Amino acid sequence: MTRYAGKSWRAFRPGAAQAVIRAAPRARVLGLDPGSRRTGFGVIDCGAGAERHVVSGCIEVAGAQMVVRLQRIYAAISELVAEHRPDAIAIERVFIHRNPDSALKLGQARGVALCAAATLGASVHEYAPRAIKLAVTGFGGAAKPQVALMVRTLLKLPGTPRADAADALAVALCHAQTRRLSALEAVA
Repeated sequence: MTRYAGKSWRAFRPGAAQAVIRAAPRARVLGLDPGSRRTGFGVIDCGAGAERHVVSGCIEVAGAQMVVRLQRIYAAISELVAEHRPDAIAIERVFIHRNPDSALKLGQARGVALCAAATLGASVHEYAPRAIKLAVTGFGGAAKPQVALMVRTLLKLPGTPRADAADALAVALCHAQTRRLSALEAVA
């Protein structure tokens, strides 16, 4: 008697999956890691089974009043969207820990980032922090250095990006993998 009920794993054809992945349309994804003091961003091109790094960095707004910070975040993301024309925007969901004031400020920064990012009509996708870490590292409780190292490895970057930029690239990579999985499910 066999250990497994079915023998579907024996019928796996990696070439068929690669054909589906290559057939998926190319897309440009803007990943955002919103914050009230520093907002990370990362743009990648995905398609044909591989992702390519376009640009990443941080929008530094610390030190100013909250209204000025929100204006700077809006202006910077609007400029990014106008310059890179993403097909999709992937953003991290709000993570509420203990301090409600911090969660409120983060929510405001996230709302401004969403408004700026969606100005050209790109689709917006939200991902939970644990889902992002799981998609990039294989472990939902991964630490920031692990995420940064995997982002560097997956995108073949020459150096490790700053923490917020790495998180934004991880969000974009999570969306790229979700997009690839959706293409495979559509064929099946």
